[in-house]
Amino acid sequence: MISIALTTLVSLPGAVSADGAFGNDIVQMIAGAGLMVKFVLLVLCLFSVVSWTIIFMKWRQLRKAREETAVFLETFWESSELSTLYEECDELIYSPVAHLFRGGYSEFKKMSRIQSNPESTDKDMATQRMFDNVERVLGRTTIDQNNRLESALSFLATTGNTTPFIGLFGTVWGIMESFQGIGLKGSASLAVVAPGISEALVATAAGLFAAIPAVIAYNYFSQKVLVLRAEMDTFTSDFLSLMGRHLLKKQMS
Repeated sequence: MISIALTTLVSLPGAVSADGAFGNDIVQMIAGAGLMVKFVLLVLCLFSVVSWTIIFMKWRQLRKAREETAVFLETFWESSELSTLYEECDELIYSPVAHLFRGGYSEFKKMSRIQSNPESTDKDMATQRMFDNVERVLGRTTIDQNNRLESALSFLATTGNTTPFIGLFGTVWGIMESFQGIGLKGSASLAVVAPGISEALVATAAGLFAAIPAVIAYNYFSQKVLVLRAEMDTFTSDFLSLMGRHLLKKQMS
């Protein structure tokens, strides 16, 4: 599996020097490596494939979340009817701020119906209960959206932290096998030592190849999640202020 992938890479234009010497050497080194080194390379290949899958999925998710959030906030501040906005924002499935609004407004309408009950005599207590419930729903929705935005990022962090060590383990194991072979042959010349060590070092290179994109992507996505989280916190404060003014106006009328 790894040999096929490397052979495909070697066939790309500009990937190798004349006669494909470099690519063929890499494939031959992997083919001549021990079983443990090959197993390590397979594990690193799986880590890399999953990491790149997550990178593309998270890039798409966060890009849509930013775009839909910008659209929602512009519509929110221009809209005069929140009930109409509530129906329109059903299509904004990626925006965490839109999810916040739907959860908070739904709770507000539900508590408004309860407060309008003729049996409700203590309006101040009912108003405070409504405000507390809306705030609690917004807090719970914020946690849910944070978990959704941060999902799978832990795998990227794990990949960035562990794959270099997995590759180093494969290298150490390969070097151990090389020295064992040297002991059996009774020769320590460079021609005998170099091939085994070069084969083992492929594992370290593969570990770095899997780790570097994962670390870069994790830092990039974490920064984008922080921006969206700040948007949610700001919207929560603005929405609670808006609801507070609405309730105060309703009490005074």
